[in-house]
Amino acid sequence: PAGGCRGSDRRQTDAVVQDAKPTVMCFSGLDPTGGAGIQADVETLFALGCHTTPIITCLTTQSTKNALSVRAVDADLMRVQALTVIADSIRAIHAVIREHPDIPVVVDPVFASGGGFEFSATDLREVLRSLLVPMSTVLTPNLIELTRLIPSSDSADSAVTELLSTGCKHVLVTGTHDETESVENRLYSADGEISNQTWPRLNGSYHGSGCTLAAAIAGYLSLGMEVKEAVRQAQDFTWQSLKHGFRPGSGQFIPDRACWNRRDR
Repeated sequence: PAGGCRGSDRRQTDAVVQDAKPTVMCFSGLDPTGGAGIQADVETLFALGCHTTPIITCLTTQSTKNALSVRAVDADLMRVQALTVIADSIRAIHAVIREHPDIPVVVDPVFASGGGFEFSATDLREVLRSLLVPMSTVLTPNLIELTRLIPSSDSADSAVTELLSTGCKHVLVTGTHDETESVENRLYSADGEISNQTWPRLNGSYHGSGCTLAAAIAGYLSLGMEVKEAVRQAQDFTWQSLKHGFRPGSGQFIPDRACWNRRDR
C-alpha cells in the first residue's frame, strides 16, 4: 500500500507467520460418500487445527457399502500437482519426499474397500513397498493390509520386522479386522520397542476409519508431537470419531470427525 509504512507491514507479516497453521499435504483418492479418502484427511486435519493441501490421485464410484470403480486422475494434470497416475504417482510422491527428508511421512496402504473392491494391483503394492515404505515415519496397515504388503510372511511380527528392515521407522498395526473382543493396535519401532493400545470394539462397520487415523497421526506430528504420543492421540481422536459416527446411507457408518468441537457442550 502507498505511504511506505514498512515497519507496520513487517509487524503484520510477522504476526501472520506466527499464527500460521501447520500444513499437511495429502495424496488421496476422492470418495463421493465423503466417508474416506481426501475428505477424511481434510476433515481430520481441520479438526486438529491443521491446514491441508490436497492432491487428488484418483476418482472413485462408491457407496457406503462398496466401491464400484476407480479412475486415475489424468497424468498431465497430476504432474502439474507434482504427481502422476497410479505407479507413477507413487514415484512422484517418493521424489517429493526425497527432496524434503526432514518432513514426517505417514503412509496408509489402502488396497481394497470395506466391501471388497480391489484398488491396487500386485505391481502397485510392490512399488509402494519398495519406494514409500522405506521412507515412512509411520506406516499404518491393518492386519489384512500387512499380509498384502508381505505375503510371504508367516506372522504379523515377522512381516513387521521385514518392513522395518527397509528403513521404515514405525509400523502401527491396527486390529480392527481381528476377531478379538477389544481392538488392539500395536506400534512397532525400529529400535525394537513395541507398545500396545487397546480400545473397546464398537458395533457396526465404519467407512474411513483408517484414513482418519493416518491423517490424525500426520496432523499431530505436524503439531510437534513425538511419534508415540502422536499415535496415541490419533487413536483417541479416531475412536471418538467412530463412536459418534453417523449412517447417511444403507451401508457403513461414517466417522464424525467434528465431534471434538461438540464434546464439551
